[in-house]
Amino acid sequence: MQKLALFRLHLIVFLWGFTAILGKLIHANAQILVFYRMLFAAVFLFIFIRIYKKESIKVPKKIFFQLAGIGCAMALHWYCFFYSIKVSNVSIALSCLSLSTLFASILEPVIFKRKIDISEVIMGIVIVACILLIFKTEFHFKEGIIYGILCAVFGTVFSVFNGKMFGKTSSGNIIFYEIFSGWFVLAIFYMFTGQIFQMNEINYRDLALICLLASVFTAFPMLESVKLMKYISPFTLILTVNLEPVYGIILAFFIFGESEEMSPIFYVASGVMILAIIVNGLMKARKQKNFN
Repeated sequence: MQKLALFRLHLIVFLWGFTAILGKLIHANAQILVFYRMLFAAVFLFIFIRIYKKESIKVPKKIFFQLAGIGCAMALHWYCFFYSIKVSNVSIALSCLSLSTLFASILEPVIFKRKIDISEVIMGIVIVACILLIFKTEFHFKEGIIYGILCAVFGTVFSVFNGKMFGKTSSGNIIFYEIFSGWFVLAIFYMFTGQIFQMNEINYRDLALICLLASVFTAFPMLESVKLMKYISPFTLILTVNLEPVYGIILAFFIFGESEEMSPIFYVASGVMILAIIVNGLMKARKQKNFN
């Protein structure tokens, strides 16, 4: 069962890594892409929870509004991620995701009221140095890097606050209301700004790809990751998720070729960031083991 769980875990991380590939293959802009991704994912989750599983989606008002707030952070995270891909490339967007670990090391101690881990601070300094190096050598992608950094910020906010929600209602309800609320807020914003009329500026090819993105690469892996928590430790989950940029960058290079080809310094800096995250995770695991 443990080996099967690890295989399933690597499968969903691979699927998450492929979302960036789909983001580049979809011609629609980031606003339209995120709008339909969240709409379709919410519909798929509703069908799965209410019709297939026949479970209730009722939650207390307080929890609903908390989930709605987290859903807004999720929507901004996805928007910045796909916008970064559109104005730069997959490699830039995914490498900037590594900053999530740095932001988490600052935000998590505040939210969960624990001491700041010195090793996380050191790792954060290393990651910032690598991002600055990438920014310097790939300055023509500066807009993509800025939005990639914002993507990491909103992704961290989503992940940390999401961690406080599990256990307050079913995992399916948490994911459903976060995605639905994110879409609903986007819809309201687009209505007030007049952008809602742009949502029909999409072809059937893009709709099909977004439908695939929302189901196989969004709803399924999010539900599957929750199920896997029964069989694997949170550390194993987090450590494996850090492979998402690796899978994505390798896939992008082989699929898109020259448009994803970066300078040697980019690959060195990205490699150092990912290695720093993995080493930090291993150190934490050993420290936890010794403590127990």
